[in-house]
Amino acid sequence: MILNHLWGIYAHPKEEWQVIEQRHESVSFSLSHILIVALIPAIMGYYSAVHLGWSIGVGDRVMLSSADGIMMATAIYMGLVGGVFGLAYMIHWMSKTFDSEPTYTQALEIASYTATPLFMVGFAAFYPELWFIITVGLVGLSYSVYLLYTGVPIVMNIPEDKGFIYASSVVTVGLIFLVVLMTGSIVLWGWAFSPV
Repeated sequence: MILNHLWGIYAHPKEEWQVIEQRHESVSFSLSHILIVALIPAIMGYYSAVHLGWSIGVGDRVMLSSADGIMMATAIYMGLVGGVFGLAYMIHWMSKTFDSEPTYTQALEIASYTATPLFMVGFAAFYPELWFIITVGLVGLSYSVYLLYTGVPIVMNIPEDKGFIYASSVVTVGLIFLVVLMTGSIVLWGWAFSPV
């Protein structure tokens, strides 16, 4: 099953990282995981922006037309998938600094499974209140960082002290990617989308 590690990374992450390390699935396996899980924030973003409306605090709910919602969902989806591939590339590129020689597939596994909690935050769009989305987003981000710190030493086969520094470098790159995605969405919102 494509999403067979999904429950394990929540229920028992260290053991699941060991399973992921032992199996080394193909690139298509990791790719299918990313492509399916990245649909959650895109679809939920569309649904909440078009049908529920966003509450940013005081005032009326902000909504998008259906056409703008589809463009927004497509941009979110492409940005998230591109961000995971960019993060996987950086994980692979930085590995030589930390005396590790992973395949790109291993780097993609780390990037895709650590991004999963952030993608699951998309379900919070059922209640599109800004304070709620931010709170759930911080929880998802925290768990993603935890998964990264536990998974890097196991999948990259390096000692935990090097894994901590390696994971810290990856977290920095991931946060930069996240800021770029958020900035891009703000620019798109003001430039391309017209709230109803």
